[in-house]
Amino acid sequence: MTEAPNKIAVVTGAGTGVGRAASLALMKAGFTVVLAGRRMEKLQETQKLGDNVGKSLPVSADMTDPGSIAALFAKVMDAYGRLDVLFNNAGMGAPPVPYEDLSLSQWQAVVSTNLTAPFLCTQHAFRIMKDQTPRGGRIINNGSISAHAPRPFSAAYTSTKHAITGLTKATNLDGRAYDIAVGQIDIGNAATPLTDRMVDGVAAPRAGRSHIGVIARLTSLPP
Repeated sequence: MTEAPNKIAVVTGAGTGVGRAASLALMKAGFTVVLAGRRMEKLQETQKLGDNVGKSLPVSADMTDPGSIAALFAKVMDAYGRLDVLFNNAGMGAPPVPYEDLSLSQWQAVVSTNLTAPFLCTQHAFRIMKDQTPRGGRIINNGSISAHAPRPFSAAYTSTKHAITGLTKATNLDGRAYDIAVGQIDIGNAATPLTDRMVDGVAAPRAGRSHIGVIARLTSLPP
């Protein structure tokens, strides 16, 4: 793919797994990547891995806190003055308990991270991308194969990933007038800390280079 000089990307959940791999791929493609996540030490590990590849800025951000999300995008604007790509990647699952035993607080935690956070991040990205010159940008949401083939005891996670598909379609429609393209990638069962708790017998292949390459290639497409 062509390089993206002076272009800025934000990746949430950039400290581990898919977020880390996507961040490194974007750096290699020429993006300056804002590495967002809760644990600064993990973000700094990602930054160190990419030191010989490209530029990055680690920013501690709590995806369950609207104020923290707002501060993240304010920092992006203070540091760079624009945003070209947002990868809504941060996510979590609930404990694999029977549906009737899932607590309201467990449900709300998953909804907050997997759905409300992308909603808020996308809002901030829209505001920036609409007003910048050149106008527009690209937003990529991390969906899940679970939305199509759910596992037992995954009601909260599966429901939010169905909702992400709806959010993707609706915001892509709304963004057209401003040259903002919104897409989704369903990587599947990538081996990450989130999937370490998966029960025996459920395959969990690692996200290969081809999966991460799709994310990088999407950023090079026109809106």
